[in-house]
Amino acid sequence: MNEERLFLRPNTIVEPLVDRFYATLYATAPIPATMNLAFRQIPMLESYLQAPDLHFSGSRNPKFRGGFFVGVDDRRKDEVEALLAAIRRDRAAMIRFAEAIAEAEKTVANEATGYDLRPLYPKLPAELSGLVEIAYDTGNAASLHFQEPLVYHSKAYTEERQAVQLSVETGIERPFVMSTPRLPSPEVLELNIPFRHPGLEELFLSRIRPTTLATLREALELGDAEAKRLSGLLVPQPALAADRHVAAGARIRYWGHACLLMQTPEVAIMTDPFLSADTDATGRYTYNDLPDHLDYVIITHGHSDHLVPETLLQLRGRVGAFIVPRSSRGNLCDPSLALYLRSFGLNAVEVDDFDEVKFPGGKIVATPFFGEHADLDIRAKSTYWISLGGKTIYVGADSSGLDPVLYRYVRTHLGPVDIAFLGMECDGAPLNWQYQPLITRPMPKAMSDSRKMSGSNAEQASAIVTELGVDEVYIYAMGEESWLGHVMATSYNEDSYQLRQIAEFETWCSNNGVKSGHLLDRHEWHWSQP
Repeated sequence: MNEERLFLRPNTIVEPLVDRFYATLYATAPIPATMNLAFRQIPMLESYLQAPDLHFSGSRNPKFRGGFFVGVDDRRKDEVEALLAAIRRDRAAMIRFAEAIAEAEKTVANEATGYDLRPLYPKLPAELSGLVEIAYDTGNAASLHFQEPLVYHSKAYTEERQAVQLSVETGIERPFVMSTPRLPSPEVLELNIPFRHPGLEELFLSRIRPTTLATLREALELGDAEAKRLSGLLVPQPALAADRHVAAGARIRYWGHACLLMQTPEVAIMTDPFLSADTDATGRYTYNDLPDHLDYVIITHGHSDHLVPETLLQLRGRVGAFIVPRSSRGNLCDPSLALYLRSFGLNAVEVDDFDEVKFPGGKIVATPFFGEHADLDIRAKSTYWISLGGKTIYVGADSSGLDPVLYRYVRTHLGPVDIAFLGMECDGAPLNWQYQPLITRPMPKAMSDSRKMSGSNAEQASAIVTELGVDEVYIYAMGEESWLGHVMATSYNEDSYQLRQIAEFETWCSNNGVKSGHLLDRHEWHWSQP
């Protein structure tokens, strides 16, 4: 039986974890991860243990969707208590590193007054020795700059935190990824191996090529009980869609949220992969529709709905290169997307604004991304201008048309756009929702609330379309798909400001001769190449 040719079940859910929390960028990249662990996850678990009923009921209350309520039944309180004790014991070096950052930032704030910075270095905590430089900007404001590649090799980072859980999609929404740890379950196969483990590539390639249980057991280093659970995730036949490749012409498929697949017979490019695992559902593309090979996967920015670890990990062995925006190098709130992806065993190539990646019949050009990051100095964000199949496509992600003249420059430099895709989450979460663990100085709530992670409103989207010379524009669903609530945790109704702004924008498009649409679940465009 161990030699039977088998495939990974198409409806397998994969969740990469760090200390049982979902492995988002800010929970995994070591500098923000230490801060997130010390100043959000530990206090959140402590709060849960004081009032488990309140947390559990809050996690299920639609009014508090996306809030930091631990969604664990109080009957498992002892397991959460054990998790917290293990984190305090085993991650003491990480916790101390986070405390050292807070201490160092306080020292710099109080003592870097425009004069020589050399006397400050002996005052920095020992945990940061060799890993930070203090520097002024031209306004004499000082800050810490981290040697991020080295921090991956310090006590602030350990692959012992990492594990991967596999289960079968049930159609029931999973708990919110920023608040609820994933505890063990009889229905879940847990692999206590790092994300870069070669056995994971062998496992995920079995979506498209046959393997055997014996092969996977050896590759993943499984015991008898684990191998038995894995056997329940394997099936004798794949369910791959016959039309997952393109034989002629060019095609764009919308997969939900900000995920697009652009294909010609020569190339396949995907943006911000976020794929549904529910292969029983209709009206959406799933892993069954994914081509066997993607030449490029382009990432616009590091928010957890665009850099989705459960999808990224499952692309191991199927992607030529991940194209990611370059970070500012060493900024606490701007971790390197490339280093994060490489820690998953993925090939990542960094690009700056207007860098080009050429391929047969076209090219990918990184273009600027303004806004959406609560006014923090985050450089690891990019929109993209893509030439493919005789058309030009603009991937605008959640960028905000703060200054429309930018897009006039883009058009002058690269030419007009045939089809544009934009996000219009124009009333996003406040700064503290994502970045509170990284803020080491007190911040008034009113200040945080004023700095939102918002994309374009109707006026700004109209300006982008005008300046780019767009003929056709589509607005992403903004967490409206039912299957991504565990990451998005958004709730809209017909009176929501965001939806009213989209309607206003579509009216503007109609009045100005621009074809438009508000996407949801899936859509397809197909044309003949010149």
